Amino acid sequence: MSVFNQSRSYIIRLLFLVVFLVIIGQLFNLQVLSGKYQQLAQANAVFRKVVYPPRGIIFDRKGKAILNNTLMYDLMVTPSQVKNVDTSFLCQLLEIDTAVFKQRMVEAIVRNGRFRPSSFEELLSPEKYARLEENMWRFSSGFYLQQRPVRVYPFNAAPHVMGYVGEVDSGIIARSGGFYQAGDYVGRSGLEAYYERVLMGQRGVQFMIKDNKNRLVGQYENGQFDTAAIAGRGLRTFIDIDIQQLAEKLMANKVGAVVALEPKTGGIIAMVSGPNYDPNALTGSEKKKNYSKLVLDVAGPLLNRAIAGTYPPGSTFKPIGGLVALDEGLITPRFGYPCGGRYYACGIGKPACTHSGGGHAATLRLAIANSCNSYFTHVYRMAVDNPKYRNVEEGYAVWRHYLNNFGLGVQLGVDLPGEYRKSGIPDTSVYNRVYRNSWSSCTNLTLGIGQDMMLATPLQLANSMCIIANKGYYYTPHFVRDIDGETKDDTILNKFRQKHEVLTHISDTAFEAVISGMQDVVEIGTARVAKVPGFNVCAKTGTAENYRIIDRKKVKLKDNSMFVCFAPRENPKIAIAVVVENAGFGATWGGNIAQLLMEKYLTDSLRPERAKEAERIASSNLMPPYLSRLQYIEDSTRARLYFDLTKDSSYLRKYIHRGLPSAPAKKDSSAPKPKTRLAYLPIWEAVLPKELIDLKKKSVA
Repeated sequence: MSVFNQSRSYIIRLLFLVVFLVIIGQLFNLQVLSGKYQQLAQANAVFRKVVYPPRGIIFDRKGKAILNNTLMYDLMVTPSQVKNVDTSFLCQLLEIDTAVFKQRMVEAIVRNGRFRPSSFEELLSPEKYARLEENMWRFSSGFYLQQRPVRVYPFNAAPHVMGYVGEVDSGIIARSGGFYQAGDYVGRSGLEAYYERVLMGQRGVQFMIKDNKNRLVGQYENGQFDTAAIAGRGLRTFIDIDIQQLAEKLMANKVGAVVALEPKTGGIIAMVSGPNYDPNALTGSEKKKNYSKLVLDVAGPLLNRAIAGTYPPGSTFKPIGGLVALDEGLITPRFGYPCGGRYYACGIGKPACTHSGGGHAATLRLAIANSCNSYFTHVYRMAVDNPKYRNVEEGYAVWRHYLNNFGLGVQLGVDLPGEYRKSGIPDTSVYNRVYRNSWSSCTNLTLGIGQDMMLATPLQLANSMCIIANKGYYYTPHFVRDIDGETKDDTILNKFRQKHEVLTHISDTAFEAVISGMQDVVEIGTARVAKVPGFNVCAKTGTAENYRIIDRKKVKLKDNSMFVCFAPRENPKIAIAVVVENAGFGATWGGNIAQLLMEKYLTDSLRPERAKEAERIASSNLMPPYLSRLQYIEDSTRARLYFDLTKDSSYLRKYIHRGLPSAPAKKDSSAPKPKTRLAYLPIWEAVLPKELIDLKKKSVA
């Protein structure tokens, strides 16, 4: 063999050796040193499934579960993994069309990206779940069923208190610092939101093996890497579900609120806001549709009026005004006022009184029992014009500070989100601005009878009754008494166990004088309807003027019925505030509702005649008539907006013919002229484009 051929053979062998060594080295790197392909293989073969724990259960004071869990399923999708899926068959199972399918895929990608799972359809109905479960093997490329605990309400009660849960959005995820993940559910209102960290529990993870057809065939490594979900902890509350249900029944078809507190602890026995709604409407597969209906209802069923609704307290404020004057030394319990039916000291003869003559305001006790407007107007003026203060502004500031200590005009801090934050008791700067620094005690004299600019929530009114019943102290109103498995690290309840001795410096003599007057309200005064056999009830009625802007006009509506009380006098166990909008006198509706709740709570039953009264009240519809007008305005304005966006006249169709005159009949002198129906004619210009307005005006002409 020539030297040249020997040299070439050596080079070829060397090249083969180098290539062989490179291949061996790369195999060693891939199989031993690098985990990249192992991770990719594992990702293809192992499915990571989040396990959601059952949320904590909420119990009433007797241990009844008023909020529990059941299981439902979400259909989840990971867009990047969706391959060779029979979309038409999936759409058939879900009862949607292909356009909706594409829209949901786009929404999933926008919401969480292509490589993260998103909810394709939440909370499947039992029928849809059954169909999907049977055929899920057809859609295993990208789709899977996610088990999820869902809230149920065995008593169909307390929706504003319990709240509801919903899927987290990007804002919640960002605010949580990544604690929440896409697909998680979180408390969005009520106790669900306030006690979220207690109720939510801890997520778990399961790793499952997939075969070459993406089917789940078993646990990965016998569950060695799985983590168990930890259930949320339960809440033990002060709520009495029987009282809660009765209060909701009595407030059916009414606008207003009821709050019942336990004075010695601040525990909330019942809280109702009217109009109410079925809490089960915001769980399950129909929750989005039901939520939309509730949001669009002008009656505001989602608004918790007990903590966010504000009302002039009216005469329910008078016991507080009396206590302020007593503590300031301006009056004694024997102080009287010669009321002749009107208050003339400011020269205007206002406000007027229901009673006149006969010494009905000869003492503080009688003035409370007879609810004398002149007496408490004068007492207010004495307080803000107190000579020991330099001017009316300083006197008013001291008076306002008293009210804040009674819990009026301040946020109490109840364990619910959404409590009214603004002050319902205006400070001096408000009056300086409104009256250009020129005002006196005559300017706002009706503050003495709980009107003018004074506003309070039903919760604040009930809490003020607790302060009077306790003779100067209160606990922050709250629902939760204990947390299951509570430890020293659970500090969320600490503030509710702190005693606030805000007015204990007021003498027992002063408190007894006012409390005696409140007992006389029930015994001989304006609220005899509130008597409970065997118990001394203390109460105060109120009838507050009520105005609203309708069609750009200020309209005086029927007065609000206000009522506050506590019982028994000697050892108060329940304090109640009732507000019924547009219902008239305080005793007529508010007093009856409060009496029924007190009797049921204190005796655990209702007398037959009172049970009949409960049925009468429950069947009475006191919904304000103006709501239908407001609903029409809202709906028609929204229809016009949708028309402007889509140019689809179907949005306007049902409003075009409403308000047109009846079709003209053949001329007949003996026949009566047809009535015209033009009640809604002015709203056309809010909802119809100009060419339709012109057309309708011609047809009317």
